Parts: sequence; structure tokens; C-alpha cells
Amino acid sequence: MAKGVFIQSRHAIYQDLPGERYHFPSRSYLSVAAQTVGDWVIFYEGRRGGGRGYYAVQKVERIVPDPADATRHFALLDPSTLLGFEQRVPYADPQGSPYESRLAGPDGQARPGGLNTAAIRLIPDRDFARIVSLGLTPQATADALPRELGPAGRINSTGPGLSETSGAFQAADPVLVDRMRVLTDRLLRDESFARQVKTAYHARCAMSGLSLRNGGGRPEVNAAHIRPVASRGPDTVQNGLALSGTLHWMFDRGLVSVDEDHSILVAKDALGPDEQARLLTPVRRLILPADQADWPHPAYLTWHRENVFKG
Repeated sequence: MAKGVFIQSRHAIYQDLPGERYHFPSRSYLSVAAQTVGDWVIFYEGRRGGGRGYYAVQKVERIVPDPADATRHFALLDPSTLLGFEQRVPYADPQGSPYESRLAGPDGQARPGGLNTAAIRLIPDRDFARIVSLGLTPQATADALPRELGPAGRINSTGPGLSETSGAFQAADPVLVDRMRVLTDRLLRDESFARQVKTAYHARCAMSGLSLRNGGGRPEVNAAHIRPVASRGPDTVQNGLALSGTLHWMFDRGLVSVDEDHSILVAKDALGPDEQARLLTPVRRLILPADQADWPHPAYLTWHRENVFKG
């Protein structure tokens, strides 16, 4: 097994399905992709593909042939392991050195061609740890704060790379970060997911438009999974919605859902006209994040409509 980097683009011709499968040409990459089975890969999007840099990490389950094209394969991914980064990590550090050391020349700077053009490549453990540690640096905006303080008025802190504190991430050496705990611990993943969703939606309920804060200025909005964790839903903003407590409860129970055009669906007899007027936006459509990369993915919305919605 070996860790890797998968290059992904929102404009690619391949049949990718974020969180579930990665499509690639067999002749160029099959032998490399096969080494990542059972291990973790980082997703990268270059400037021409959308510009997110290193933006997520996930585990590869297996490699299978594309039944419709003998020249291509799929890397099937474990949906439950997908974790979006809180901070998108650029190609290179402030000194111009690539975060993937194998992409640097003798002077430490980026060198054109070679591995830089490879859509699938292996990455040393040290580089992997560094990128993951930077990517999981907690967001320090007011929108991302937890609803409640910890003991003695302190914000809860849960471990390296995923602390709820508002200060910058500190680590003497990112390699020392217990990255496997960060990537697999349910509590840490939930906290990171909540911060990312609240920040993407500016702590505003996507269905009602309300932005309520408690006496400490902390947002009351919840971060809801569209496809729940119990059904192998991933911890990524594209699988999340910022919802008020009431609408979160209704969404989880299938009383409301979201259509393909982001219009809000209401199950029959779930809400009368007066309740809808109080709870939902006048146009009955989601209030979406400013960054389209954070919009709910159609596949997760479809899953909710087909498996949860009682309409």
C-alpha cells in the first residue's frame, strides 16, 4: 500500500463521482493506482480545473475495470472516509517549494513537466502528513465557532489539527501529528465537518435564511449531513447543509428535502401554508454558498430524495 495524490477537475471528461469513484486511463496509471488500494489519497485541483489546490482526503477501496471502456479503470472509494479540508492547501509553500517533495528540482523549486503532469502519483508519508495537517487547520472565523463553550468558559479542544480554538494550528513537525486519529476519529471529523459547513453558509440556515446567534455570538445553526454518516455519507461540504434546529430535525426525518434545481420540497401534510411561510424562504429555494464548489452535490440530494424524503 502507498499514499497517493489524485488530480481532479470539475471540467474533466472522466466519469468521476465525488466521494465514490475516480475514473482514469488504464495504460498510464493502473499500476500506480493499484498501489493506493487500502490506503489514503489526497485530491488536488489545479488552476485550470477550478483552483482548489489540495482539498480533501479519502481511502481507496479497490480498482475495477470500466465495463463500458476497456481503456479505463475506476478507483472505487470508501464514501465514509472522505474528509474535506478546512483550509485548501496550495501547490507550493510561501517559499515556492512544492508540498510534494518529488515535484521539486535540485533547488527546491517547482520543476515543469515530469510528475507535475501526472494525474495519479504516489506521495511520501512525510509529505502526506504535512498536507493533511495544513488542510485540517481549524477555521478561525466567528461562523465556525461551536455553539457552546467548554469547561471554565473555554472552547472545547479535541486534538492536534482539529482544535476548536481560534488560534493558528501549531505543530513542531507535522509528521508528528497523529494523522490516522485525525482521519478516523468520529468526534474530530464531526467537529471539522460542522466548522466547514457553517463557514460555507456563513452560519445562515439554507432553508429559512435565518442567522441566529446566542449571547456569546456563536451561531445556533446546525451542520446537517445530506446522506447521513450511518449510510456512509462523507464529511464534505458538498454533503452538508446549514439548517436551523427545527429544519435539521425535519430534514433528517424526510419531512423536507431538496430538488435538483435547489427548490425546497415539503412532504404532504408536513407543513401548512402558515408554517411554511414562517420556516422557509419566500421563494422556497436553498440559499447557497458563494463558492459553487461548496454547493450540495446532486448525487447526495438524489440519495436523500430517494431514501429519506416522505413526499
